[in-house]
Amino acid sequence: MVWASDITYIKTMEGWLYLAVVMDLYSRKIVGWSLARNMAVDMVKNALIMAIGRRKPDPGIIHHSDRGLQYACTEYRRLLQNYGMLSSMSRSGNCLDNAVAERFFRTLKTESSLSWRNMSVEEVKRDIVDYVEMFYNSERLHSHDRYLSPNDYEKMRDTLVRVSVFP
Repeated sequence: MVWASDITYIKTMEGWLYLAVVMDLYSRKIVGWSLARNMAVDMVKNALIMAIGRRKPDPGIIHHSDRGLQYACTEYRRLLQNYGMLSSMSRSGNCLDNAVAERFFRTLKTESSLSWRNMSVEEVKRDIVDYVEMFYNSERLHSHDRYLSPNDYEKMRDTLVRVSVFP
C-alpha cells in the first residue's frame, strides 16, 4: 500500500485556509484530511491520524510526501515510525513526484465552489468536507478506478477478494 500526502492553500474572504490530505493510491480515495488556519505540523499529523484511524494499516505502508517542513520534522517522522510506515519524499525540486496529490487539489479547486474568495472560513470548510466525503470519494468517477468512484472501486475489490477466497 502507498499513501500520498500534500498541502494546498485556499483563499477565503477571511484569509488563508490550508488543507492537508492523505490519499490511498490504490483507489485514489482521500482517507485523511485536515483543515487549518495555519500550516503547523498538527495539520498534517491530524490528516495522517484520521487516515490511520480509518484504515488501520499494517506496518510497511509507504507514505509519500514532498519535502515540506511539516513532513520532514522530527515529530511527523516519529509518528510515521510509531505506526511502522516507510517515509518516501519527493526528490529535491521535483514536484512531479507527488503529482497524484497535486492533481486532486486541481480537481477540488476546479469542481468545487468557485466562490471561496467570497466565503467565510467556516463556509469553505463545510464546502470542502462535503466535496471530499460526499462527492469525490463517493460519486466522482475516476479513469484510474475503471470509471467507478473510489468507494465503489474498493467495494468491487473487496467483493472479488471474498469471492476468490470463499467460493
